[in-house]
Amino acid sequence: MSQLTPEEAVSLFLIKFLAILWEAMPFIVLGAVLAGILEEFLPQQAITRFLPKQVVPAVMIGALLGLVFPMCECGILVVMRRLLRKGLPLSCCIAYMLAGPIINVVVIFSTWAAFKNHNIEDEMVGLRVGLAFLVACTTALIVHVQYLKYGNALLTSVAMPREAAPAADDSEGAPAPARRTMGQRLSNISATSMHDFVDITLFLTLGAVLAATAKLFLPSSEVEALSRDHPFLAIPAMMGLAFLMCLCSEADAFVAASFTNMHISAKTAFLVLGPMLDIKLVLMYTRVFRRRLIVTIAGSVVVLVFASCMLVHLVYQWQGWLGVPVRTL
Repeated sequence: MSQLTPEEAVSLFLIKFLAILWEAMPFIVLGAVLAGILEEFLPQQAITRFLPKQVVPAVMIGALLGLVFPMCECGILVVMRRLLRKGLPLSCCIAYMLAGPIINVVVIFSTWAAFKNHNIEDEMVGLRVGLAFLVACTTALIVHVQYLKYGNALLTSVAMPREAAPAADDSEGAPAPARRTMGQRLSNISATSMHDFVDITLFLTLGAVLAATAKLFLPSSEVEALSRDHPFLAIPAMMGLAFLMCLCSEADAFVAASFTNMHISAKTAFLVLGPMLDIKLVLMYTRVFRRRLIVTIAGSVVVLVFASCMLVHLVYQWQGWLGVPVRTL
């Protein structure tokens, strides 16, 4: 920051701010539209019918929902909120919210493409997807334990599931609801989508401002030097960088790949934590979760990502694996 003139600092801030905003905006729109479609066409209990009654298998399926509803972290929150209101268990929603931005076809392919020239593409995809699944499922199970104790008090009013439908004998004589025309359905989808879009975009904008400010004080070159000189400090450093940079999960692999001399464990920490927890997401979480639940999610994700990536680093050391792009044939 001290080496930049005021004009250069303002220019860098605007470039970073607009990059985050415009990179995320298409996915916010897509998420809002998908949320509106789910709200209009998905029956109240349909989403829960295919889930196992046991918590662990249900959470594991929730973590894989990104393969069905592929979204990045910018748009997944509005979809998750609508699924909550439709009756999907909170633990499954948390697993989907955390894993969905990573375990989907678009992000898997972008990660593979980003590291293809480094000859570690298979390792990066496997580590990113595997650790994301582990962290998401474990965090979801921790949240489930809290939900058993506090129930819907963990959620804001806009995310609480709707009340169960009245019993059949109470509504037997009630007239069937009038069938809505396609025009009415499209109007409802538009209204729901616009509400969610405005609601989430406010917090995205605040997050983009904070991330652009942080970029002025944290040059990425210093983080790469830390990885070379102090590899065990690189993991928390890259986690902090991911939290501050607020990158989209479709693009963050290319940023991680730019740190060519960084150990694979630190790159994995960057790629797993970022889509689960960054400045804009914490702000966006406040529209859905109460403080207790946000602290639980954030604390669990940070501890699990750090521990798992540190284990990856140790395994690479024990096996004598290089963990950087240059390989001996």
